Amino acid sequence: MGSNNVCSHIGAVKELKFAKELVCEECVKQNTEWVHLRTCQTCGKTLCCDSSPEQHMSKHCKATSHPVVISSELGERWLYCYVDDQMAEY
Repeated sequence: MGSNNVCSHIGAVKELKFAKELVCEECVKQNTEWVHLRTCQTCGKTLCCDSSPEQHMSKHCKATSHPVVISSELGERWLYCYVDDQMAEY
């Protein structure tokens, strides 16, 4: 990830954290639906994306200041930084 074309938050990710389970744990608790899943690269938590009604990952990143997530969708290989609104492929 350490390319010069990415923000410092994405560049700081040295080893990717992948979803342990393909569910949004907050949606499961609240009995709500999700569209896609994202995994936080700081703590490894997997939550739903901004297209999902509850937007749990956005809320998590704002509340914890964890800036970078990866897509947890099959076939998608990208990171996103909430702070710098930047995306990078891996």
